[in-house]
Amino acid sequence: MSFKSLGLSDTLLKAISKKGYTTPSPIQEKAIPPVLEGKDVLASAQTGTGKTAGFTLPLLHILSETPKEKYRPIRALILTPTRELAAQVYANVKEYSEFLNLRSAVIFGGVNQKPQAATIRQGIDVLVATPGRLLDLQNQGLLSLKRVEIFVLDEADRMLDMGFLRDIERVIKSMPEKRQNLMFSATFSKDIKKLAHGILNHPVQVEATPENTTVDAISQKVYRVAKGLKTELIIKLISEGNWKQVLVFTRTKHGANKLCEKMSKSGITAAAIHGNKSQGARTKALAGFKNGSVRVLVATDIAARGLDIPLLPHVINFELPNISEDYVHRIGRTGRAGASGEALSLVSADETTFLRDIEKLIEMKLPVEIVEGFEPDPNASTEPVKQGQGRQNRNTRNSNSSRGSNTSSSDKKTNSRRPKRNTDRRH
Repeated sequence: MSFKSLGLSDTLLKAISKKGYTTPSPIQEKAIPPVLEGKDVLASAQTGTGKTAGFTLPLLHILSETPKEKYRPIRALILTPTRELAAQVYANVKEYSEFLNLRSAVIFGGVNQKPQAATIRQGIDVLVATPGRLLDLQNQGLLSLKRVEIFVLDEADRMLDMGFLRDIERVIKSMPEKRQNLMFSATFSKDIKKLAHGILNHPVQVEATPENTTVDAISQKVYRVAKGLKTELIIKLISEGNWKQVLVFTRTKHGANKLCEKMSKSGITAAAIHGNKSQGARTKALAGFKNGSVRVLVATDIAARGLDIPLLPHVINFELPNISEDYVHRIGRTGRAGASGEALSLVSADETTFLRDIEKLIEMKLPVEIVEGFEPDPNASTEPVKQGQGRQNRNTRNSNSSRGSNTSSSDKKTNSRRPKRNTDRRH
C-alpha cells in the first residue's frame, strides 16, 4: 500500500515524499479513504500511530480541490485539548501544505492574542485551536466559524477528561449544520460514543489498535521502592545508566518542580513542564529536551499527549497515575514509529491499587525488580494515596466544564462562572 494508492493529490504526495514517508501507517490506510469520500469518521488510535496525518492529509486534499474565494473564511477547524498538541498539529499542516495554495494558523492561550487575531484577519483556510482561546476570539468578534466545512476533534477522550465538553458544544453550535466531522480518540469509551452520536452523521468507524493496549515495542518494568527513596533511586538509574533523554511523569506540579531541583543538584540537567509554566517556559523546556541540552523532562499528565519526540528511549513514572488509561498514554511517548523504548515505574506501597488496576487494563503482569538499598517499606500502608480527583469521579469530571491543566488566562474568561474543582492531578 502506498500513499498514492489512497487517492491523494500529486502535490500532497510531493510533500509526503519530502518528509521521507513512503508507506501509510494502519490508521492512515484506514482513515484517509473515507475522509476523501466526504464521510464522517470516528477513529481510535494511540499516540505515535501517525493519526495526525490520517486527518490532515485528506483534509488538505479536499480543501485544495475546491476554488478559493478572494477572502478566505475558515473552512476547516481542528480542535485539540492542549497547546503542545495544537502546535504539533499545526506544524504538520504547514509541512503537508507546503506546495498547496492554502493558508493555516494556530491559536491557543498563554500567549498574546494580537498576532493570532491579525493572522486570522488576513484570511485562512485551516485553523488549529484549543477551546479556550477559540471561544475568546469568537466572543470578541475576531473570528467566525460560519463557513467551516470540515471539523476535526482530536484527542476527544482527553478533551472530556479535561472538562471541555461544554466548550465543544458551544463550538459546534457556531458552525454550519452541514459539514464533515472527524473525531479521533485513543479509546472508544461510553462517553466518547455518546459524544460521537451528537456530532457525527453515520460515521465510518476505524481502529488502528485494540483499545487501551500498550505498544509491543515498549519494554515495561516496575521497581518496588520505599516512597521516601524514589528520588534517590531515579537519580541512580539515570546516572548509572547514562540515559540522555528521559521523560519523567509526576502527579503534581509541585512534585515536578521539586524533582527537577533535586536532579539539578545531582548534576542532571532537568526541566519541568506543567500547567503553571508559561507557554514560553514550556516551549523552551521542550526545545532543550529535543536538542539534548536538557537531559530529563519532568512532566505532569498535560504532556502525555501531543508531545512529538522522535525515538524517545526512556519514560519513567515517578508516580503512577490514578487513572489507569493515563499509564497507556504516558508510556506511549516511547516506542513510537516502530522504534523500541523502555517504560519504568517506581511503585511505593500506597500505589499498589493503581498498579493492579493498570495491569488489569493492559492485561499483563508487569515484571518487578527491587534494587538493593532501595527496598520497599514492609510496614507502609497500601491504602491508595489521596487525590483531590479520584477514579470514582471520572464521569463527573467528564461532564464538568471546569478547566483542566491547560488553563490560560484566556481559557479562564470563558469559564469564570463555573464551579471550581481540584485539578492538581491533571496539571
